[in-house]
Amino acid sequence: MSGVDVGDTAPPIRRRAHDGRSVDTRAAIGAHPVVVYFYPRDATPVCTRQACGFRDRLDAFAALDAEVIGVSADDDASHRAFAARHGLDFALVADTDGALSRTFDVGRALGVLANRVTFVIDRDGIVRLRYQAQLAAARHVDRAMATLQSLSGRA
Repeated sequence: MSGVDVGDTAPPIRRRAHDGRSVDTRAAIGAHPVVVYFYPRDATPVCTRQACGFRDRLDAFAALDAEVIGVSADDDASHRAFAARHGLDFALVADTDGALSRTFDVGRALGVLANRVTFVIDRDGIVRLRYQAQLAAARHVDRAMATLQSLSGRA
């Protein structure tokens, strides 16, 4: 596998989220771990299950001091509607130019649809999980949680 993988220093994400909050993963270094999940599109069935899975366990992620960030090529207006419809209380970042997807080497399924890839970045800015599975929405949430629990010694 090429691109960003386990053991690598994570590339920074410095953007505004759908709700105007500042997202800066470099600022998280030393403070808390970050879960960054790339997903194909807002409001599609698998993407909605994945986002709602993170939403439903947001308290558990917070208990592990982890920040959750979703990234897709959809624009902020789409993200705002998606977040409002499903009560998503975490940052959704627009990657309309594909720069973040290229930087993280997320790639495309069948050359068309953005891949579904989840990263867990530890407090030191090191990638501890790169998990890719196009249709296994719940597994992304479970794998991220298990990785964070392992990092915290709660596994």
